[in-house]
Amino acid sequence: MLLINQRPEHNQPLVPADAEALGLAGADRAEHYLRARDDHAETPLYALPALANGLGIAALHVKDEGQRLGLGSFKALGGAYAVMRLVLEEAGKRFGREVDICEINDPKLRAIAAQMTFCCATDGNHGRSVAQGAGLVGARSVIYVHAGVSAERVAAIARFGAEIVQVEGGYDHAVREVARVGAERGWKIVSNTSWRGYERIPGLVMQGYTVIVREALRHMAEPPTHVFLQAGVGGFAAAFAGYMAILLGERRPKAVVVEPRRSACVYASVEAGRPVTIAPQRSTVMAMLECAEPSLIAWRVLSRVGDAFMTVDEDDAVAVMNRLARPLGNDPAIVSGESGGAGLAGLIRAAGDKGMRAALGLDATSRVVVINSEGATDAGRYTELVGAVPRGLELQIA
Repeated sequence: MLLINQRPEHNQPLVPADAEALGLAGADRAEHYLRARDDHAETPLYALPALANGLGIAALHVKDEGQRLGLGSFKALGGAYAVMRLVLEEAGKRFGREVDICEINDPKLRAIAAQMTFCCATDGNHGRSVAQGAGLVGARSVIYVHAGVSAERVAAIARFGAEIVQVEGGYDHAVREVARVGAERGWKIVSNTSWRGYERIPGLVMQGYTVIVREALRHMAEPPTHVFLQAGVGGFAAAFAGYMAILLGERRPKAVVVEPRRSACVYASVEAGRPVTIAPQRSTVMAMLECAEPSLIAWRVLSRVGDAFMTVDEDDAVAVMNRLARPLGNDPAIVSGESGGAGLAGLIRAAGDKGMRAALGLDATSRVVVINSEGATDAGRYTELVGAVPRGLELQIA
């Protein structure tokens, strides 16, 4: 399914708060924080000319976040960044001055962090990022996981010293439980989704994601014409599309938002003309994208800079995992998790449909960027869906 954005606010400027969160100054700060980390390294941007040729487009690049900061997901940039920002801001209040990230190991600052507790709900990757960020500054973290989070992903969060709280229901129920308990206990809630009255911290999480865009553009001779961006609550897609709109203006690429058909809350919201909560359906294999209601910030941004919205099926996601692991021609092999290749799945579906190609302006001159948003964050699930690990990728699965 494909839906072209015809909302009245489409192509209008972002509201001031969103423009500030996703603007150039915020992105500068996010990169400054990132460079202070010992484990920082840019993730690769791969060209896939053979696949591009097969899809009838000029160029295809994949930004591989499966190698980000030891967490295997783009979310390493969001939660941990927000945690560090909040600790330094609290220290600044106590010290009466601005505190820079280079002071993160100062004993006085760490004594302040030790008094702070950060919490969030997660499908797996965001929780690891928040837990890692808390560990980096010496703070406590409490991560709420729902019944659909695999044991391997739960264990990966716990390895960072987080306290794990398991709740019934799905991700959205876990979000509500975190909001309730966090408010009662005075914890810092670091959510990757936003709701009425709670927007600044999710905005910081999204600000961390702008680093991905900056890294990608530095290695491209010219900007892409299209980006296909997967969405759960929509924060990542909004951050990417919003930053490109601010940076490039009228030269920004067309932003196509891709969701699992079984969990398409952003698509449903565009159809309804307002944020909506969708009814529960069967679980999707794209577990990191399984959300019932969009983030309010993401909705505001995507209603302005999201040009089209589409859905993909379960088989599409699994096919992309296998296609990236066993590429055409001399294209590089890439490890992509169940949700990681959803944007590429959208491109492949659109490129193979004459009507979609025309609606999106996809042709032989198109230059497309997609993001592999996660690697094999659940190694058992990856090998189940892809089979034997392709040669040369073993270290990325371990």
